[in-house]
Amino acid sequence: MTDFDPIYSMVSAKAIKGLIESNYALAGLASCRLLQRGLNDVYLVSSTSGERYVFRLSHHRVRGPADVKSETDFLIHVSKLGVPVATPIPTIGCELFLQVHAPEGRREGVLFQAVDGREPHAGDVGDAHANGRTLALLHNAAETYIPNAPLYKLDLEHLLYRPLARIRSSGVIEDPSVLDELEQIAERTGAAIKLSANLSWTYCHGDCHGFNSKITEAGEAVFFDFDDGGPGYLAYDLAVFLWAQVSFGRETTRAWTSFLDGYRLIRPVTSDDFEAALRFVVVRHVWLMGEHASRIEEWGSNNVRWPLRRLSCSLQSTLRPASISRTPSAF
Repeated sequence: MTDFDPIYSMVSAKAIKGLIESNYALAGLASCRLLQRGLNDVYLVSSTSGERYVFRLSHHRVRGPADVKSETDFLIHVSKLGVPVATPIPTIGCELFLQVHAPEGRREGVLFQAVDGREPHAGDVGDAHANGRTLALLHNAAETYIPNAPLYKLDLEHLLYRPLARIRSSGVIEDPSVLDELEQIAERTGAAIKLSANLSWTYCHGDCHGFNSKITEAGEAVFFDFDDGGPGYLAYDLAVFLWAQVSFGRETTRAWTSFLDGYRLIRPVTSDDFEAALRFVVVRHVWLMGEHASRIEEWGSNNVRWPLRRLSCSLQSTLRPASISRTPSAF
């Protein structure tokens, strides 16, 4: 008999339902179904009374284990200050997360109350405004939060240089000229950001691209999916939304303007952070390419090669934010 070293296992919805029933004080769970698999596996759980919950089982990633301790601690802090976020539900033992022993090793699970509301609409200025406002509330609340030994910092090493190294080592980009151009763009971008001495630092959502939220009937954006968050550049947190508006040939900069308007209703954006956000769009793109490159062992090189080529080809579109108005009125 040969022993194998698994890198990913799929936990059945039935097993997740039993896990929740054993570890949480929830009565009458009626169903559990897989919503999606990807960087995490996400399940929708429903009770007989109509309550809905979301259980997220963290995935093994090249960067290391999921930082659920910092994430859940931060969510409790900001929710107490009125920031609309999906909050974790404590276990019977009053823990905000639990550990699952899967064949590939330990995986962390968090149960959330499902967020009510509709999906945001791409390019919708009202939804963008709501997202900007909630992000500003989040950053305000982060000013009174003291991170408790977070595992990751959203700095250039984490967001740019290590992802770039993963792309290089993956071998998926076979054209040396394409790889050289990518590395040159990344190096220039990182060097320019380093020259900005007055960039703000905060606890970031980390993935505020506009769709990690639900829009309530009152028009409020409720945030979820904080597992890419951590202490980091405020400009990066802004840039993720801009990246979503200008990458892959999109040109929905009106939504970016509305997002900033919503943000500035709550707190100002310094000129240094605004300028850096334009550059962090490229950083975000390289980060995503690095995430794909790190999945070769699980997804296979053929499945990674196509999206990575698409990301590489779309890199020029991520440079367009440089043309966005820098007039004083924008601040």
